[in-house]
Amino acid sequence: MPSCPDPRHDRPIFIIGCPRSGTTLLQLMLHSHPRIAVPSETKFVLPAYTARCDFGDLGVRENRRALADWITRDRSTKFHALGLDAAEVADEIVAGPPTLGSAIAIVFRAYARRSGKPRWGDKRPSYFRYVGPLLRMFPDAQFVHLIRDGRDCVASLLEMPWYDQDINHAVSVWREAIDRGRRLTERLGPDTYYEMQYERLVADPTDELTRLCGFLGEEFDPAMTHPDGLAKQTVSSHKQWHGRTKDLVTTSRVGSWAQRLAPWEISLAEAAFGERLAEYGYEPSGLPKPPASQLARFAKVSAHRRMAQSKAALRDRWKQRYEPNPVACVPTHETTATSAP
Repeated sequence: MPSCPDPRHDRPIFIIGCPRSGTTLLQLMLHSHPRIAVPSETKFVLPAYTARCDFGDLGVRENRRALADWITRDRSTKFHALGLDAAEVADEIVAGPPTLGSAIAIVFRAYARRSGKPRWGDKRPSYFRYVGPLLRMFPDAQFVHLIRDGRDCVASLLEMPWYDQDINHAVSVWREAIDRGRRLTERLGPDTYYEMQYERLVADPTDELTRLCGFLGEEFDPAMTHPDGLAKQTVSSHKQWHGRTKDLVTTSRVGSWAQRLAPWEISLAEAAFGERLAEYGYEPSGLPKPPASQLARFAKVSAHRRMAQSKAALRDRWKQRYEPNPVACVPTHETTATSAP
């Protein structure tokens, strides 16, 4: 049996935050660390968790094979972007512990090995809504929440070719991320949950990344402050919205919302954000409050989103009653469970 690793250095790292808050930049910075591997976004973690009951009892080898084949062969999972041998990873999943978290961790550990690193992480902005499921699968995980001025996030979201919602939804998602972060701070504590701000990160990368490494239990490495070289190698050219990651870290986009949003959009965002902006040191524009009709439309959208999220949470709690297996990842230093033939 292999020796037990230092628990500080074996904990998965999840980067979360409102979309367009700089999470790709932070992913590249962490991946530049000599001990940490964080790939570009994949799409199998949450879908696998949602469909966990459909795969059946993972104590049965054939069911582990079905899960492994879906992760490694289905184009929707983006497994191919990891550059791994699908057959080898699938075989490792089949031979591994019979839990969903273990199967997922096997994929990311394989990616970390390919990168010559002992520790893995994952990045997806929407994870801020799914910290509960992620903790169920990875109880020892650490979460890094990157926060950016909500007005800049809204401006950037509305410019994205893949974003098909209106400003009410864009404003809502930032507010939801901040409110989730408040609850996570109280629930998880300083050893598991860490907040940092985009504006400070780009203004003084060395200081902010040194603090982040302290939270992660890692030594700071200067290579983390120059993610542009890695971005040129790994960021797809068709993702033009990530093009600035290929440049030197800069503060040039800080506060650009003032030129990118119309006055009425700024007023609506500031009214909806309330005291949340001030809590993070973001100065208000001084524009007058929006008309009551605009606030009413926003309130309707926000209420609908809350209802949909509440229903999703209820469905997940109901599904937990019918899980055929535990979902938690088995630590690497524990003996793997014996699987049914």
